[in-house]
Amino acid sequence: MNTPFIRNHHYNLIIKQVELLQQACATVSDKRVVESVRYSAQSNILEALPNASELHQQLLNQLSGLHTAEQFQHYLQSLEPYRTGFPQVTGKQVAKLFPKVKKMKLPDLAAIDYRNVTYLGWLDVGTGRMFLIYHLDDQFVGLEGRFTPSRKGVCFLCNRHEELALFTAVTKVKPANASPDYYKAIGNYLCVDSEACNRNIRDVTVLENYVRAVTGLV
Repeated sequence: MNTPFIRNHHYNLIIKQVELLQQACATVSDKRVVESVRYSAQSNILEALPNASELHQQLLNQLSGLHTAEQFQHYLQSLEPYRTGFPQVTGKQVAKLFPKVKKMKLPDLAAIDYRNVTYLGWLDVGTGRMFLIYHLDDQFVGLEGRFTPSRKGVCFLCNRHEELALFTAVTKVKPANASPDYYKAIGNYLCVDSEACNRNIRDVTVLENYVRAVTGLV
């Protein structure tokens, strides 16, 4: 049974490890070096998917016998049925996540390939707001904040060099005995293009920590 278990960020990581191994196989003559790269690629993939079943581990470990570009391409294609998508979200669900936002400009939710989504993000240029939706602990969580265009740099989520905006969200977490007007914003430099960020992101630890820091979810 093709039970999906590979999320978007997992698949991005697998692609990167395959690229590194394919390059080593094509350019490195020392077999010991190639096998070292192969071992590292396999280890990185399995460490990213610690809950994979024995059958799924066997599927991932097919990387051990690959050498040619055609074989690597076939390996990635064989993983396609096992990819699991971001839960599809509706306009009504988005409205509930951002109840104070009126006349929100949404992306075309029906046109999104949710297999390629780790988080859903978009800009409302007219209001200078950025919106982010993540599925955490079996529930949708929405973050809203100001965005200030910046220059190219390293995104704090995907850790890749892209066009950035400073995303500033007000945290709902208040320390004990805080005054009623307590206010704290958390800002980070995030990809302006969320599709590019979703193509690059290979780990969700920073994303989940940020969501928890803003929302107060434990």
